[in-house]
Amino acid sequence: MNFDDALGIHPQALQLRARRAEVIASNLANADTPGYKARDFDFHKVLAGEMQGPVRMQTTSNKHIQTDNGLIPPAQMLYRSPTQPSMDGNTVDTEQEHTAFASNSVEYQASLRFLNGKVSGLRSAIKGE
Repeated sequence: MNFDDALGIHPQALQLRARRAEVIASNLANADTPGYKARDFDFHKVLAGEMQGPVRMQTTSNKHIQTDNGLIPPAQMLYRSPTQPSMDGNTVDTEQEHTAFASNSVEYQASLRFLNGKVSGLRSAIKGE
């Protein structure tokens, strides 16, 4: 039995939820920054891509331009469409961001509980309980 198979998608989901929380928090932090464009990513699409094995570019020389080694490729970061654009070009809707942050937090906790359950089950199996 492979340890990764035993944990399922939960470790990747937890990482993506944490990254999404950072993106939404960045949106909220820049709610008053003129011209700032709110960003987010499609969690389910990125998770499906992670489960198939991400394709990332690698450099073979230190003179090559370094690619982003982040969890979310820049091409998958999306801009939110503002429901009511502001005069200064900022597209952050704080109510929408707060809702997205709360929803993401609940889903993060759910993934964490699933992962804890899987680890507890493995621990019980190892101990023979």
